[in-house]
Amino acid sequence: MKKIVLMGNPNVGKSVVFSRLTGTHVITSNFPGTTVDYSQGATCLGRERVFIIDAPGTYSLDPTNPAEEVSLRILNEADIVVNVLDATNLERNLILTLELLSRNVPLLVVLNLWDEAAHTGIEIDVSRLQELLGVPVIPTVAVTGEGIAELASYFSQDASVPEQKNYSDEEKWVMIGQITREVQTITHRHHTLRDLISDITIKPVTGIPVAILVILVSLWAVIFIGEACITYITDPLFELYLPIITQVSEFIGPGFIHQILIGELVDGGIDFEQSMGILTTGLYVPFGIVLPYVIVFYILAALLEDSGYLPRLATLTDTFFHRLGMHGYGIVPVFLGLGCNVPGILATRVLETRKQRFIAATLIAISIPCMAKTAMIFGTIGQFGFLYILLVIAVLVIVYITIGMVLSRFIHGECPEIFLEIPPYRTPRLNMVMKKTWMRLVAFIAEAVPYLFLGVLLINILYATGFLAWLGTALAPLIVGWLGLPKEASGALLTGFLRKDLAIGMLLPLDMTAQQMVVAVTTLTMYFPCAGAFAVLYRELGFSGMIKSVIVMATTAFFVGGIMRFILIGI
Repeated sequence: MKKIVLMGNPNVGKSVVFSRLTGTHVITSNFPGTTVDYSQGATCLGRERVFIIDAPGTYSLDPTNPAEEVSLRILNEADIVVNVLDATNLERNLILTLELLSRNVPLLVVLNLWDEAAHTGIEIDVSRLQELLGVPVIPTVAVTGEGIAELASYFSQDASVPEQKNYSDEEKWVMIGQITREVQTITHRHHTLRDLISDITIKPVTGIPVAILVILVSLWAVIFIGEACITYITDPLFELYLPIITQVSEFIGPGFIHQILIGELVDGGIDFEQSMGILTTGLYVPFGIVLPYVIVFYILAALLEDSGYLPRLATLTDTFFHRLGMHGYGIVPVFLGLGCNVPGILATRVLETRKQRFIAATLIAISIPCMAKTAMIFGTIGQFGFLYILLVIAVLVIVYITIGMVLSRFIHGECPEIFLEIPPYRTPRLNMVMKKTWMRLVAFIAEAVPYLFLGVLLINILYATGFLAWLGTALAPLIVGWLGLPKEASGALLTGFLRKDLAIGMLLPLDMTAQQMVVAVTTLTMYFPCAGAFAVLYRELGFSGMIKSVIVMATTAFFVGGIMRFILIGI
């Protein structure tokens, strides 16, 4: 089967070209030996079936990060290379084109965003560019499908290898300048409302308030729509499932197998939130609770990404995240983690180095409250007043910044600068947004759900064998002596490892003071993620990385909890 590889700079619309060519039959995978994602799919051209790979975005064939290394390795397997260029920024994109001309592989050049170029007053002589490069050049507007059929027609032809042209670095820039002058004409264009919005959202004075507003509105939308989906879609579906699993429970009968598969019966029946069985809570957590929030988050993320806002948000936060050992794209895992820590940890793949990914994932697990943790904070502390809620949130923010700076200083590894590409604002296309959401959702289910399921299984076994009860007894002196809490609170802390929201019901009856509740909730929020997020940490960081992350979490949680105890409660 002929293998076609799409290559290009980030933010040139390469993934949209890929979607147009492949339809819905797409697989998103990690490249072997890495955590870098790439997409692959197949399409039929007449009687011939071709295999298409969307390589990670790269600026050069001289790799500077894992994503560019993967692109180079994928290039070596290509029968045909499609180099996707941004027609609005020809000069920058031609660097990769000239490097591809030095490879012994058939090459097609796609001038994408052709409509954007026209809107910005850029005219390109396609025929002359084709002559200078010696390869076919096809203008496209991938979001509408314009030019895609012409591009696909080249795949069934006998592609010839272009004349190899090897340039030194200095010669490349000379050639790019000559080509650009010959083929590109820029006419005067009046500034538009889109330009004004772009200026407002990229300048710190106005951009930061806009960013805060966008994040708050997005979180409100996720909470509102996610809860509505749970109430009106997933909960009714699980109500239909309830009679089936009840019959399974009666058939199995009491015992260890029932404890593992079904879990505890609550008031004589199955409670999907509290039973803790593999076939009850194990299914309800990922599909009944996590998935609705994840779907809404992915839709919003796709809208922000396709509109061109996410790169601006990353630019605004770049300086801040550099102090924590990351760069501006560190905001993306934080943004996703506020909905659910599982996709937040998975999103750390946007960062280039292992050090950056470790810092981002650990900080999410410690200080970024997911929807369940947020519900726990409001549910337990709201009764004492809003100021106590603000106190918990303030502590989490301080811990995020402080631990980030400490990890940046003491964790070995590189934190390279990234040159963020700022694309123009564009109107997102609904079909592209939904397709991108679907692709990411399928990848999430394939990668994260098995680990969510496995995490619930392992913790449930520890619970059924009495290990967690023994551990709670063993930790009681620490809970009482260091944190100043009732010894019964140890059970809530351990239960929170399974589900943070279930710990609410165990903390409320303990009749604690407002200060004790703040200490308990803050410690519970920080000390471990839920079982699903814990399992994904293992998936992303490996065993040694997960152990290091756990040590940081436990140390931070109990140290901060103890300090808060002495400040709020006294000795």
